[in-house]
Amino acid sequence: MTILRPVRGRLVLAVLLQALSSAAGTGVLIAMAVIGDRLLRPAPDPAGIRNLAVLAVVAALLSVLLAAAATVLTHLADNALQLRLRRVLADRLGRVPLSWYSGRGSGQVKKAVHDDVQAMHYLVAHTALDVTAAAVTPLVAMVFLLTVSPWLALLALVPTITGAWLFRRAMAGAGPKMAAYGRAAAEINNAAVEFVDGIAVLKTFGRAGVAHRRFRTASDAFSDFFTAWAAGTTGITTASQLVVTAPVVLVVVLAAGVPAAAAGLLAPAALVAFVLLAPALAGPVATIGRHLQALRTGLSAAADVSALLDTPVVENGAAAVDPQDTTVRLHAVDFSYDGTTTVLSGVDLELRPGTVTALVGPSGAGKSTVARLIGRFHDATAGRITLGGVDLRELDPATLHRTVGFVLQEVTLLRTTVAANIALGRPQATRAEIEAAATAAQIHDRIVADPRGYDAVVGTDVAFSGGEAQRLSIARLLLADPPVLVLDEATAYADPHAEAQIQRALSALADGRTMLVIAHRLAGVRGADQIVVLDGGQVVERGRHEDLLAAGGRYSRMWRAQESTAVPALAEETR
Repeated sequence: MTILRPVRGRLVLAVLLQALSSAAGTGVLIAMAVIGDRLLRPAPDPAGIRNLAVLAVVAALLSVLLAAAATVLTHLADNALQLRLRRVLADRLGRVPLSWYSGRGSGQVKKAVHDDVQAMHYLVAHTALDVTAAAVTPLVAMVFLLTVSPWLALLALVPTITGAWLFRRAMAGAGPKMAAYGRAAAEINNAAVEFVDGIAVLKTFGRAGVAHRRFRTASDAFSDFFTAWAAGTTGITTASQLVVTAPVVLVVVLAAGVPAAAAGLLAPAALVAFVLLAPALAGPVATIGRHLQALRTGLSAAADVSALLDTPVVENGAAAVDPQDTTVRLHAVDFSYDGTTTVLSGVDLELRPGTVTALVGPSGAGKSTVARLIGRFHDATAGRITLGGVDLRELDPATLHRTVGFVLQEVTLLRTTVAANIALGRPQATRAEIEAAATAAQIHDRIVADPRGYDAVVGTDVAFSGGEAQRLSIARLLLADPPVLVLDEATAYADPHAEAQIQRALSALADGRTMLVIAHRLAGVRGADQIVVLDGGQVVERGRHEDLLAAGGRYSRMWRAQESTAVPALAEETR
């Protein structure tokens, strides 16, 4: 009901129109029954019969028009709701903690934003109208039939009651099974995404069969589950549908009504009324089987959408003042992704304007986590992080995003033009500025080698390698020109020649800015103003390159284990 609140007014109006439509439609049958009764009288009244016929025609037209208007209203409401939900979900997914995604496959996210919203179509566009029609039509018919013959009207309800009882037995335990149905569908979604994402790598190693094994297993499991469910309910479900069909209802009514009429206990004209209206009494049970699956799917989807909308988000601050400067400080920061395993513990760190801080350490030490905390991809579990003296949690997100720029290991390019990808941080940038940034990032020549150049759509017209994608992300950062730079293995995918050029471009950009560089190759950061060594989520050493070598600690051992490279040090280039 919370989800439907924005369109509730339109749905209420549609229900009212459908109720009037159903009553008018049933009124047509009632008018025909009354006409039959008058025609069977010894002295029929032509004028009265004509008036009833006109009334029936008007009621039929009114029923059609009202039903059409109700259907249009609910479908417009469905369209509006789907648009609103997708916008709200996109906003919510943009504000949930990044850790929320770690426990979910992309197939689950796609299911929530696309499949679940689409699955609610029947719930919004049809359910209210179907329920209204199923309730109003038999109610109006029953009221009229009770005035004709109370005992035969009650007898005509027997198929309906029997069908409802059988259907209830068929649906016993359907709730848990529908939940299992949803889980099985989500598993197929995840397996399909994995199939597409992983097949290239697996084929490289001659194990293409592994790529579709999980998808095949998920599909087979879904098939087995659904087949077993159907096998256990098909017989009784079929019986519940057959018993409320028009022929069965008419057999029951006529089996009792014809002998009664022959014995003079029932007017012959009354049989006409029951032949026309008695099948409508079984309408709810006759239609529920066709719509229940869609209804349950819609309700399940609505529950999933509601759960996603209730997911806690990273609360945005709204500091009234801008940061005093671009100094970044981590004050006794602890962090855990799952609330149990500590990734960072008691980290104190200061990044000063105009300096380069290098963060080094073994894999899994927490270096990338520090970078993401500075961008507020997560909030610290304990301690606090400040930018210019302002806690990140109190800072306006627009100010934070305008101040801190990233080049991460995992590069994401949007399915839009190359120019739009580079201008992501500055949508108003001119083409000349975009090309200048791409040139500085050593990716301009690769872009113009494609026939459509900067207008090529990534993923459709052009595909970039890992190193090329990373240089595009560097061009994006160069164009955005933020005062705080976080580089997480920014040159990891570049060849030695390109790496040297990118280092020079970044070095020019680093002048006067606050810069954090995360690196595995120590030779590239040996000239940094401050080198911080992380191990096990804690700071174990900090200082300049020469001092750390002389100390003979963890950094010294890491340095000796690595071969020197010819790549110019980033911090050296800034001097």
